[in-house]
Amino acid sequence: MTAIELSSTAFGDHEAIPRRFSGEGDEVSPPLAWSAAPDGTAELVLVCEDPDAPGGTFLHWLVTGIDPGSSGVAEGEVPSGGHAWPNDFGRVGWGGPMPPPGHGAHRYFFRLYALSEPLPLHGRAGSDAVHRELKGRALASGTLVGTYQR
Repeated sequence: MTAIELSSTAFGDHEAIPRRFSGEGDEVSPPLAWSAAPDGTAELVLVCEDPDAPGGTFLHWLVTGIDPGSSGVAEGEVPSGGHAWPNDFGRVGWGGPMPPPGHGAHRYFFRLYALSEPLPLHGRAGSDAVHRELKGRALASGTLVGTYQR
């Protein structure tokens, strides 16, 4: 699978996510930039998950239908053409990091996928449904990991 470079001007890979983007701060989504998607990409999908959550992987952001010609998203915005889905907080769009106090640093995996066909998601799509539907559709992907603790 081809690699997509995924980065943020707000934090580096495996570095702390600034409080501004958290549930304790302004809870705005961080700015992201990515390299070009490969030919044949029908849509981009953005997922942000915390695998360190006490109850299992927690979905913080899911956006499908992103324009394959786009190269990033500004702070607090939805990517071009994107459709934001409910996160595990029960709200549509970005849900900033808010791990339990004293639980240590949690990792937040931002993943961007270039897909050969749109994801057939319905209703309240959770992490399991997204990863199940991604199988066999991803042409390329990129990952950026941020950390946060309270």
